[in-house]
Amino acid sequence: MKKTLVLSNDIRQIPELAAFVEALAEELSLNPAEAMSLNLALEEAVTNVMMYAYPAGVTGQVELEVDALPGRLVFELSDSGVPFDPTAAPDADISLGVEERPIGGLGIFLVRQIMDSVEYARRGGKNILTLTKKLT
Repeated sequence: MKKTLVLSNDIRQIPELAAFVEALAEELSLNPAEAMSLNLALEEAVTNVMMYAYPAGVTGQVELEVDALPGRLVFELSDSGVPFDPTAAPDADISLGVEERPIGGLGIFLVRQIMDSVEYARRGGKNILTLTKKLT
C-alpha cells in the first residue's frame, strides 16, 4: 500500500501532515505510541524542509510518500529545494546544557532516534530523505 501527501512549503500545512499520519496509523492499526513517535519524526523532517529547502519568498512543494511493507514503513520525503543532506549533520550534543548547545541539529537527532534508518540522496534535482521504521 502506497500513499502520498503533497504540501507546499507553508508551515500552516503541518496539521494536514498530522491528519495523514493519524489516518495511516488507524488504517494499519498502529498502537498510539508508534503513531505518536512517527508523527513527531515526520513533523520534524517536513518542518525542516518547509523552513530551509527553499529561499525566502519562494514557493515549493514537499512530497511525502509512504509504502507499507511487511513489518516496516518506508517514508520518502522529497523536495526540489537547495541540496542539503541532513544525514551529514553530526548528532546534537545533548550532554550540553540548553544555554551551551548550538542552535539546530535536534530535529535530525530526534528523527534518527525514532526511525530505524535515515538515508539521503540527491536525484533528478531533488533532495530525497528515506526514513524506515520497523513495526512492532
